[in-house]
Amino acid sequence: MPRLFVNRLTLMDFSYLDPELGLLGETWLVDLELEGQLNAEGMVLDFGLVKKQIKGFVDQAFDHRLLLPLNYAGCSLEGSAEAMELRFACRNGRHYVHRSPAIALCPLPLAQISPEGVAACMRERLLPSLPANCTALQLRLYTEAIDGPFYQYSHGLRRHDGNCRRIAHGHRSRLQIERNGLADLALAEAWAQSWRRVYLADRRVLLEQFQHQGQGYARFGYDTCEGRYELELPADTCVLLETDTTVEHIAQHIADTLAQRVPGERLRVRAFEGVDKGAVVDV
Repeated sequence: MPRLFVNRLTLMDFSYLDPELGLLGETWLVDLELEGQLNAEGMVLDFGLVKKQIKGFVDQAFDHRLLLPLNYAGCSLEGSAEAMELRFACRNGRHYVHRSPAIALCPLPLAQISPEGVAACMRERLLPSLPANCTALQLRLYTEAIDGPFYQYSHGLRRHDGNCRRIAHGHRSRLQIERNGLADLALAEAWAQSWRRVYLADRRVLLEQFQHQGQGYARFGYDTCEGRYELELPADTCVLLETDTTVEHIAQHIADTLAQRVPGERLRVRAFEGVDKGAVVDV
C-alpha cells in the first residue's frame, strides 16, 4: 500500500514538566508518514490537505503550550476553560504552580513526556479525522541535530500579540559566539551549559520571592487579552532580565554580559529561537 511522507512538516516550540527535571523548554521537529488507498485523484492525501489538517492540528494543539503528564501522580489540574490551576510536584520535592486559561495547556494521558508518547497521542487524535482511505499514520518527533552549543529555556512574552504570550512555553536553540571574528566554542558552551534548563523572565513581572521548606521560589504574573497568567517555580532556575525576553533582548543580554567579562574584545552573538531563526548582536 502506498505511503505519503513529509519530512519537517512543522515544528513545536513548547515547554513540558518532567518528574525529575521540572520545567523544560523544548523544540521538536515533526516528520509524517501516511498510508492508505489512493483516492480518485490518485493520491493518499493532497499535500495541501496534509498541511491544513495535520500541520494545523499540531500547531494549534501542541505548539506554544505547556505539555503535562496527567498520569504522573504529582500532577494535578483543576478549574475552568478561563482559569486552570496546575500543581506539579517533582520527585525531589520541588514544585511548580501554573495558572492560565486552558488553551495554554496540553494535558496528555502519559506518566512522562517523551517524543514517542506524544506522537502516539497525536496519532490517536488525528487518524479518525482523516479521510476514510487513510488507514495508518506514523509521526516522528525529534530534536534538531545540533553540532555545537545549545541552550534550553522557557519564557512568556506578556506583550506579544500571539501565542508567545503564554507564560510557560520554550525553545531548544543553537548558540554561536564569535570573538574578534573567530568562533569561540568554549565561551558559547560555557554560556549554553548555564542556560540548559532555565526560565527567562522580565523582572517587571516578578510578583514575589519566598521560601518554602528550605527552597526559594519566585512567582511571576501578568494579564493578557487571553486572560491571567501566573507561574511559581524554584528561584534557582530563573534568570531575570531587565527587558522582555524576546530573542533580540536575549542576544543583547548575552553580548553585554560577555563584553564585561572579556573587555576590549569584539563579540558577535547569534542566539537562535528554536530552529533556523533568531537574532544577531555585535558589541
